Formats: sequence, C-alpha cells, structure tokens
Amino acid sequence: MSENSSEGEAAGHPGGPATGFVDAWRQTGSLEALRRAVREAGRVRPAVTRRSGLSVTELATLELLVERPVGLAELARHLEVSTAAATGVGDRLEAHGHAERRAHPRDRRRTDLHITASGREEVLGHLLPMFARLAELDAGFSAAERAVVARYLDGAAEAFAAMTRDDA
Repeated sequence: MSENSSEGEAAGHPGGPATGFVDAWRQTGSLEALRRAVREAGRVRPAVTRRSGLSVTELATLELLVERPVGLAELARHLEVSTAAATGVGDRLEAHGHAERRAHPRDRRRTDLHITASGREEVLGHLLPMFARLAELDAGFSAAERAVVARYLDGAAEAFAAMTRDDA
C-alpha cells in the first residue's frame, strides 16, 4: 500500500469507509419508501408558502403557534434567528391578523405570541387535504400495524434528530 492510498482503498473502496458502507448497503422497500416520504414532505412547506403568500419563517411560526403560544425569545430559538428578527416575524403575522401578542399569564413583563382564528385557518386550510389523505391511510391499518409503523418512524425521526444535534 502506498503512502497516498487511504484505508478505504486498501479495503477495496476507493472513497473510504463511508463510500464502502453505502456501496454495500442494499436498501429495502421500507427505506426507499421513507426516502420518498421525506423528499415529498420537504416539498410541503414551500408549496404552502407559495399558495398562502407567507414567508417560510412566518409559516414555521404559525405551525408552532398552532401547538402553543410562545414568547419572542423562544420563537427566536425555534427559528434560529435573532430576537429582533423574531419580533419582525411577529409584527408581520399581527399585521396579517394571523397572530396577536398577549401578556404572559404569570410574568407581566413578558408577552407571548398567540395564533388567531384566521392564522389557524391559514395553516390548517392549506394542509387539510394532506391531513385527510393521511387519516384515510392510517384508518386502513390495524392497531398492531400502526404500532409497527410508529416504531419505525420514531426510530427514523431519532436518526434525523441525531444529525441536527450540535454534538453530532
């Protein structure tokens, strides 16, 4: 083995161990289906932003607000932007009538951003056709089948989450 050859070349994989793993990896139908689902899911937010006229950050904020109200500092962390940028997002959503600021119930110095009925309809209205198709799909599985699907998707979500952690 020459000084310039890599360990991967010595193992018969010119690109190294990662290339060797991928070249030897035979993806199953479930992995291929997961890749298709992830690819298509990645197209949902841009499609909704085009249809709604909202920015990606405004839509991401409304998606979060559907779950719960948030303070602007928490919103900034969620969006990975400055507090000033998060304030601007809140201002734009308020101007559209999709969100409103309210005093925090326990800390009067703090304000939380809440979704309005129009904001909720804006997000959910665009997603409703997809939700209906997913509900129909889910209804076609037995409880035992749904448990297997959930276990698989939870494991996949953990694999994705591991890629986004700071210590990865």
